[in-house]
Amino acid sequence: MDLETRIRARLDAGDPRGAATEAIRGLGPAVLRYLRAMLRDEDVAADAFSVFAEKLWKGIASFRGESSFRTWAFRLAWNATLDVKDDAWRRKGRRFEPGEASAMAESIRTKSVVRTERQRRVLEELRASLSAEDRSLLILRVDQGLSWEEVAQVLAESGAAARPDALMKRYERLKERLGKLARERGLVE
Repeated sequence: MDLETRIRARLDAGDPRGAATEAIRGLGPAVLRYLRAMLRDEDVAADAFSVFAEKLWKGIASFRGESSFRTWAFRLAWNATLDVKDDAWRRKGRRFEPGEASAMAESIRTKSVVRTERQRRVLEELRASLSAEDRSLLILRVDQGLSWEEVAQVLAESGAAARPDALMKRYERLKERLGKLARERGLVE
């Protein structure tokens, strides 16, 4: 049984805690990689992962199934990146109380190994030059393998999903720009 089916089965059985546990364990490592790539700071990514886990834990019972659970989870992760980058959030210095979801999030985070090979550093340098939206588009499509429809749902603004064909065109322009930057830095021929 795949992860999506296990989560939905738990929700259908009236077990949102079990569904949240399955979701955080199953999707946590991929979400953490996404957050690290987006935020480029281990401490901030850890904060965002805690925000993500808490949002998932508290909101899973309201999951309506209008998208795949994976898409919904990455939407929560995208919102978590926006939350931790918000200056007001930082000024508050708000820390989460240790709870079951936070403890699980910390466990997954500490088990994950940060890749340090040269390609990863180079990719991070190139990604750092992108806007948050372009970085998210690239990570969701390439690293996470989301479909164009899923990417559009994750990057939706105020409930109105972006058009997948517009995202594909934006992605093509982004690839060209990254290729040019890589050639300028002597990373590719």
